[in-house]
Amino acid sequence: MIRTDGTVIFANAALEDAMGTSRRSIEGSAFPEAFVDPRQLRTALQGARSNEFAVLRYDAALARPGAEPMPVHVVVVQTERAGEVLIEMLPLEQQARQEREERLIDQAQANKELIRNLAHEIKNPLGGIRGAAQLLEMEIDSRELTEYTQVIIREADRLQTLVDRLLAPHRRPHVVGDVNIHEVCERVRSLILAEFPRGLEVVREYDTSLPEFRGDREQLIQAVLNIAHNACQALSERIAAGDAQLMFRTRIARQVTFGKQRYRLALELHVIDNGPGVPLAIKDRIFYPLVSGREGGSGLGLTLAQTFVQQHHGLIECDSVPGRTDFKLLIPLP
Repeated sequence: MIRTDGTVIFANAALEDAMGTSRRSIEGSAFPEAFVDPRQLRTALQGARSNEFAVLRYDAALARPGAEPMPVHVVVVQTERAGEVLIEMLPLEQQARQEREERLIDQAQANKELIRNLAHEIKNPLGGIRGAAQLLEMEIDSRELTEYTQVIIREADRLQTLVDRLLAPHRRPHVVGDVNIHEVCERVRSLILAEFPRGLEVVREYDTSLPEFRGDREQLIQAVLNIAHNACQALSERIAAGDAQLMFRTRIARQVTFGKQRYRLALELHVIDNGPGVPLAIKDRIFYPLVSGREGGSGLGLTLAQTFVQQHHGLIECDSVPGRTDFKLLIPLP
């Protein structure tokens, strides 16, 4: 809280931490001088004195003695008390992260509705097409023509399998029990090594202090397996060369905000590979259904993984550059 002349009336503990100085030294000081460019806040305060706005937002750099300036998003809010304004600051990195998470959540919800509606629209006519092809096959004597009906039946079955996969997360009941995330990782590790026995090193970096939590173990195994399997397919060239690496890393995150909520503790599971990275063309759409970075891929693995993790009130994020792709699963802990 500051006066419109720039004098600090009250500073909270978060500002103390950000500036690396005591509240006593901040209160009573000229707050515009706390920024790399004091003119921005001075102009805002002049506008507040003239009642030109109720709320004003801008980006600035907070100067910190003995440390690098901190990029922040500044919100200047008029209060009911004349001559006083409230200043709220949010680190730009944190703001960008929150906006990205909100987009992921909204996107996942839209994906869920799209998938369910699309799958149900496809399912009924698909059964009719397959049945008609079977009846037609019974009336045909020509072996050559029968081959055509077999193509129809096989393709109808393939599409039926795809529809069943789309609907699977919404059909299967959520089976809740005690989950040890390291048992989940070990199960996925054994499945991956069975499929890729040579040329792939699977590294484990576990935080053994992580507690168990309530969740659906099979859903989480499937989510982690989908991510790890995608990574291994992207690593095909490195596996052939014998220097592919896949890492499972677990950590405890404290006082984190995601999914528009703040949690005291959260599980962080990183699935990291040293592959070529997510193709730039699909980087912003990798959790969309039917979007795949490889030929012949169904584009459902990451969509289903995100759905399963969100059913645990969590979120999956991806950070990818050539040589390092990191999928981070965040799940609240009790």
